[in-house]
Amino acid sequence: MASGVLLLDKPLGLSSNAALQRVRAIFDREKAGHVGSLDPLATGMLPICLGEATKVAGDMLAGRKCYRFSIALGSCTSTGDSEGEVTRTLPLPALTDAGIAGQLGAFLGPQYQVPPMYSAIKRAGQPLYKLARSGLSVPREPRAIELFEISLLARSAATLELETLCSKGTYIRVLAEDIAAALGTCGHVAALRRLYVEPFATEPMHTLEALRARREAGEPIALLPIDWALRQLPALHLGDGEAARVCQGQRIVTALQQAAPRVRIYDARERFLGLGEVDAGGMLQPRRLTDPAR
Repeated sequence: MASGVLLLDKPLGLSSNAALQRVRAIFDREKAGHVGSLDPLATGMLPICLGEATKVAGDMLAGRKCYRFSIALGSCTSTGDSEGEVTRTLPLPALTDAGIAGQLGAFLGPQYQVPPMYSAIKRAGQPLYKLARSGLSVPREPRAIELFEISLLARSAATLELETLCSKGTYIRVLAEDIAAALGTCGHVAALRRLYVEPFATEPMHTLEALRARREAGEPIALLPIDWALRQLPALHLGDGEAARVCQGQRIVTALQQAAPRVRIYDARERFLGLGEVDAGGMLQPRRLTDPAR
């Protein structure tokens, strides 16, 4: 199977790692990794890098993410979602569309968010969620995030359905708790779906069932090219001799007139060779090389 990027529609109840392992088995690939994580409660887009695409997965993490989620008002849980135990209840406030819109608007823009204890962030090599399951809570440093859009889709007396476009690192569970608090009550995430990760907003997703069916039928499964999500980076096209030297990890002088922290490197046959850095003198240093034959 060729290397590339698969956009999985992660099902409810599976962790991101469990979903990754099932995709690995379908594609029979040893090397695979997912871009960003989704809680077992969440569904939706989980980009998975297969084969040589794993080498540039880190450069895909910066994309904005769009979520649709529901907040159950009036109760907080230990995990911030419906999987946890209820830890507190508060009365439901009298809400209006105008009042909700005003509070949501206050969440737009750059801000800081304290990650939840139930997260994969590590403290001294231990994931926080393991500490949380042991009943421990430790201080967490606030992290810079940004909300670019947030809107109310529907509501009832006890539930809000929202959609947001946000930066990487945003915890929707924390956002839901903060929105509920701003509305004068408490709350938790009742449902969560990631609609897309930029730049894959218009690309179709694949379910595990559809992937298995195509594999069993011997039908091809189309992957996005390794460099598909890196098109915002400058492209550098090399001759055969230059490409051979770069593939050996050697630095070469290019015709670029300015420094570039990341460039896409191609050979004379337009094959993607990986990523590199160019300094102010036009010197290319290969950083993450891929094997176009794999």
